Amino acid sequence: MLESAGREGTRCQQLAVALGLQAVPAKVEGLRSKAKRLVDRGWALQRRPGVFTALAVPAAG
Repeated sequence: MLESAGREGTRCQQLAVALGLQAVPAKVEGLRSKAKRLVDRGWALQRRPGVFTALAVPAAG
């Protein structure tokens, strides 16, 4: 999901809808927590508060 976000990133509410979840605060906050965990592990980047994007991964080849 985050890979298709482009340079601008994806808001957690948009991410919830794209994943088929309800855009209610409980679901959005859960996704925000998971996205922050991905940032901590170096798999994602937080552009602005609540806006995340995947880090560029070199193509395997």
